Amino acid sequence: MNSGRGRIDVHHHLVPPAFVSVMERRGITKVAGAPLPKWSPEASLDVMDANGIEVAITSLSAPGVHFGDKREAIDLARRCNDFAAEMAARHPGRFGNFAVLPMPFTGEACVEAARALDHLGADGVVLLGSTDGIFLGDSRFDDLMAELDRRGALVFVHPNLHATSGAIGLDMPGFLMEFLCDTTRAALNLILTGAMERHPRINFILSHAGGFLPYIAWRASLANMMAPFADRAPQGVLTYIRRFYFDTALSPSPMTMAALRELVDPGHILFGSDFPFAPAPITATQVATLGNTTIWNPATRAGIDRAHALALLPRWRRDGDAAGIAPVNRSLSLRGRIRSGLTRPVVALVEALRNR
Repeated sequence: MNSGRGRIDVHHHLVPPAFVSVMERRGITKVAGAPLPKWSPEASLDVMDANGIEVAITSLSAPGVHFGDKREAIDLARRCNDFAAEMAARHPGRFGNFAVLPMPFTGEACVEAARALDHLGADGVVLLGSTDGIFLGDSRFDDLMAELDRRGALVFVHPNLHATSGAIGLDMPGFLMEFLCDTTRAALNLILTGAMERHPRINFILSHAGGFLPYIAWRASLANMMAPFADRAPQGVLTYIRRFYFDTALSPSPMTMAALRELVDPGHILFGSDFPFAPAPITATQVATLGNTTIWNPATRAGIDRAHALALLPRWRRDGDAAGIAPVNRSLSLRGRIRSGLTRPVVALVEALRNR
């Protein structure tokens, strides 16, 4: 069927020829235990039309563009982003893009982010939860976070496999569980290092419904009573968790949706397919599962399909779409910092009792 005014898929991967070439040259055939899929823009369009997806915001999946050679990473990022821009131009109205950056090289990542956002028309950037073992929120990425904050950029956070995921020795593909650990670790690190407080204009989308983050949200909020986290996240951990956006990719079940319903505003839930790593039949199953859920009323299901994404991606709005506006996040005000300071004696007391 023709998608018409349909879904916006914020988690849709492209597999550019330049990326395939590097993977083949290095003998890498799998991503987190999943075979690298054969892909083409036409394959994406076919699955999009079959599932009512009008627009796919594409992104490169793990392992990103860094395979140990800095110059190669810079060149590969440029080539992948150029490919995405050319694909969008060939198929107007169907493809957006989250630009890949040559992480973990902060300066070069800033340069490529500016090029992609200013000249290629990228909708935002994709950042892996960790690269070379370094998680988002690390101070080594502060300059990039500052640049993205200055632009009010949209950041799609996709998991990677951390070295510890391989060393743990579990006989299962990494995409089953370890991917979710990477997202959860990165999200919590963004909060507890103070990165989200310092850079409030960045909107983050977390892949796969945020990994384990919704499930551990209350437990994570106990950091509010632990110095120095109370200083780095002065608005409280749950406030920052609720700032994240969460896609539904490979996570459309009623159990997951019920957790998100209790945690965040429904406007922070966006449709994602994970195609082509989630092949066409699984994409169709995800669409059907979301469509049949009783967790959401029809208006919210329609919002997840399209309207919620438009608040972050207004250039894809069409006549008849509601004029959604993304919330403006702010750092703690002076009054808030004073109020936060008044809680420090309580935090100190809790710390003292905990360490007795």
